[in-house]
Parts: sequence; structure tokens; C-alpha cells
Amino acid sequence: MTQFSANLSMLFTEVPFLQRLEAAAKAGFRHVEFQFPYEHGAAEIGAEIAAHNLKLLMFNLPPGNWAAGERGFACHPNRQAEFRNGVALALSYAQELGVKKLNCLAGIKPADASTAQCHTVLLQNLSDAATALAEAGVQLMIEPINSYDMPGFFIDTPQGAIDIIKELQHPNLALQYDIYHAQQMNCDIALELRQFLPHIQHIQFADCPGRHEPGTGTLNLKMLFALLANLGYDAPLSAEYVPLSSTVEGLGWLQQFPQDNGS
Repeated sequence: MTQFSANLSMLFTEVPFLQRLEAAAKAGFRHVEFQFPYEHGAAEIGAEIAAHNLKLLMFNLPPGNWAAGERGFACHPNRQAEFRNGVALALSYAQELGVKKLNCLAGIKPADASTAQCHTVLLQNLSDAATALAEAGVQLMIEPINSYDMPGFFIDTPQGAIDIIKELQHPNLALQYDIYHAQQMNCDIALELRQFLPHIQHIQFADCPGRHEPGTGTLNLKMLFALLANLGYDAPLSAEYVPLSSTVEGLGWLQQFPQDNGS
């Protein structure tokens, strides 16, 4: 039975962040995630998670100055101490909230740095973070983000992320595969899911084009979900899309996939 996670940075945004946990539970989700928790204390987030019998799956390492356009900085030279501090902060949240997976955003390549410099720094940061998280029993993931929505992002295809994973050869580094971002880069998603599944620890989805709920674009998400089930992937799949109207009005697609509310 396919299970789903609600990404609360995109879903249920009709209400304030902490209230989204209750909204997700009322909509039938048992698993949730979000991009960043750092504007709230771990204790208050944890209290809401416990109150609504939810399981928090993952969130991202600190992204830098999001308001100024930063989308992670793991590939940025001369910011390695800041990156290590961010890993420590994320780990403190993860440990209090019982989270076993954290995602790293490589960031947009700085204009004043070479590709080779960024590559070297990224490898070192990923190695350091993967080692630190492994000691705490937390998995590190990296996520490619398409370069149409986010021009200049340093890793923009799943193959690019896999190349880094294979180069680094760290047992605690895995891939977060986002079906929407892969489709934006014209990837063969079904083939990649088959090939990359041993390296995949988390999967997110949205229909394409538009990044809205299933059924609003051209992606055959039902087929891809069935493929993953046939391949033996049984972790929750994350709904990370922008609802066309209200979140609840757009959840009709869930009816195609009966949920086990006891999971």
C-alpha cells in the first residue's frame, strides 16, 4: 500500500506553520515533512507532532539567507565553518524530533568561484556532514534541483547527484529524488528510478508542468508509484506541490490510493 507524506512548506499554507500539523492529520496524512524548521523551537514542533500522532520524516539543513536568494551553500568556498554550524543545528533539531534523514542543498554556484572550487568544497562538506550525522544515526541526502526553476543550482540532475555519491563513496550519503525536478530536466524518470533506487532514500513529487497536484499536468504519477511499489520501495512518497486552489480541495487524487491510517 502506497503511503504519502505531506510537505508542510507547500501544503496547508492556508494556516500558520504549526497549525499545518493538525491540518495534515485531519486530511488523513500520518507522515509529514517540511523544508526548514528553524523559525520555531524543536520542542513546540515536537509537541504538535505528538499531539496529532504524526511521524516527521525529514527536513533540510539550513539554507543560508533564503530571503536574499540563497538556496543552500554547501558548494560555496570560504563558508565551511558556517556549513558545519548548520549541520550541528540541524542535527540538534533532528535528535529532539526523532528525524532520521536530513537533506543538503548544494546551493547556487557563486559567480566568483570556479566549478572546480565548488566541486571540491561540496565534496568536503558532504563528507564531513555525512560522517557527523552517521555518528548520530542520521542519514544525509543530497537533492538535485532543476536549473529552470532555480538557475545556477550546482546539482541540477539526478545523474549529477549520483556522480557525486559515487565519487565520494561515503556510506551515509544518499539521493533525495524529486520527480518534478527530474521531469523539468527531461530525465527518463522510470529508468532512473530503476537504476538509482539503491541510492535513493526519499522521493518527492508534483505534477509537471506547473508543480501542482497529481492530475493537473502530464506526468503519469500513478504509473510511477506502481513502478516503485513493484521495485520494493515502501517508504512514504512526499507530496511537495503548490495546490491550485486550497490544499484540501486539491486532495482528490488521494482517493486513488487508500491509506492505512494505522501506519
